[in-house]
Amino acid sequence: MPDRPSRPSLLAIIGPGMIVAATGVGAGDLATGAFTGSKLGVAVLWAVVLGATLKYTVNEGLARWQLMTGTTLLEGVARHLGRWVIGLFLAYLVFWTFFVASALMNASGVAMNAVLPLGDSPEAVTRGKIFYGVAHSALAVALIRVGGFKWFERFMSACVGVMFVVVVGAAIAIGPAWPTVIRGLVWPTIPNASGEGLSWTIALMGGIGGTVTVLGYGYWIREEGRQGAEQINICRIDLAVGYAMTALFGLGMVIIGSELLDLKGDPNKGTTFVLGLARQLELRLGAIGPLVRWSFVAGAWAAIFSSVLGVWQSVPFLFADSWRLLTTTVQAPEQPAATIDTNSRPYVTYQVALATLPAISLLFSFIELQRFYAIVGALFIPVLAVVLLMLNRRPELGPHRNSWRSSLVLVGALVFFATAAALEIRSQLAG
Repeated sequence: MPDRPSRPSLLAIIGPGMIVAATGVGAGDLATGAFTGSKLGVAVLWAVVLGATLKYTVNEGLARWQLMTGTTLLEGVARHLGRWVIGLFLAYLVFWTFFVASALMNASGVAMNAVLPLGDSPEAVTRGKIFYGVAHSALAVALIRVGGFKWFERFMSACVGVMFVVVVGAAIAIGPAWPTVIRGLVWPTIPNASGEGLSWTIALMGGIGGTVTVLGYGYWIREEGRQGAEQINICRIDLAVGYAMTALFGLGMVIIGSELLDLKGDPNKGTTFVLGLARQLELRLGAIGPLVRWSFVAGAWAAIFSSVLGVWQSVPFLFADSWRLLTTTVQAPEQPAATIDTNSRPYVTYQVALATLPAISLLFSFIELQRFYAIVGALFIPVLAVVLLMLNRRPELGPHRNSWRSSLVLVGALVFFATAAALEIRSQLAG
């Protein structure tokens, strides 16, 4: 009898989705959920689910394009919209990379220095942040280069597991009013909260789940060997699991923030804010408080370091692909798509650059540039939705072109994220 084809392992099915969840949820995302919960309570839990669903829709369209055409989204843009769009994206990517890498280095440095401080004085705290931030960056590069994709996938999935157990476990442990929680999930309402209810709700919907890093999914499924229409349903399952995990993290943080009503802090402090939550949990939970506090710190670290790994591994793919499309002839549609070699000069050079150059941010403050970054960063998802609406109606997708339902949901995602971007721009300009 002929051998039966081997079934893919569970990790092979849901691994890229786990990477999406691990990369897209960082300290800032967790802080956004907690602070919104403290402002608006659990009445806005529905917004977390809706936001994750919209980002799932965007990423599903990206995966469908790649599986049906065999080309990355960037290659599709170069072929059908023009290389000049790739040039704009490459300039944007360099700018985005510097500030995201800076934020991740700062977050990892602050988190680890809180666990293993190098001293109590302000100077010692600064030194600890710099030392640990640089160390995390170097460790991420070393692990990615030595371990390869399979190790990377396993580690990221483990980080998601730690984050899930810690955040959801803490939310359950503090004992919220479950009927109120359920009502917040199924009955959409927006508390007024001194006139800020709408802006906080939109920030919650848009703030969980990543922006530019969603493009990494196409390269992760290529590493997994997925191609062809028969893999579309696998990707839908994979992404559904990944964004379900993302939504659960957000729900847990909203519940925690809503219960710790004495929580004080600035949502923009990111890691410091999350560590403050850990101390509040310790006070709230009595005998098990110390265990929960350190578990929560471990979960925060897993969220931060998995984001470092995800960005350090995926963003060089985007640079190398963009560089290839700008410096070589774009392949004809009938030719097989080019793959990105992780040992190629563009990939390695950009990976080393993003892991080292942003370390300068550990010494200085770039307040005005960070404000500009927040503005342009908010525009990425609506632009991506427009691109997907344009490409996924093309005839080469055959029966897997956007249906009117898919187009309607993508338009909904476009409207929402464009609104979120407008509110973010208004907030930054007012500040």
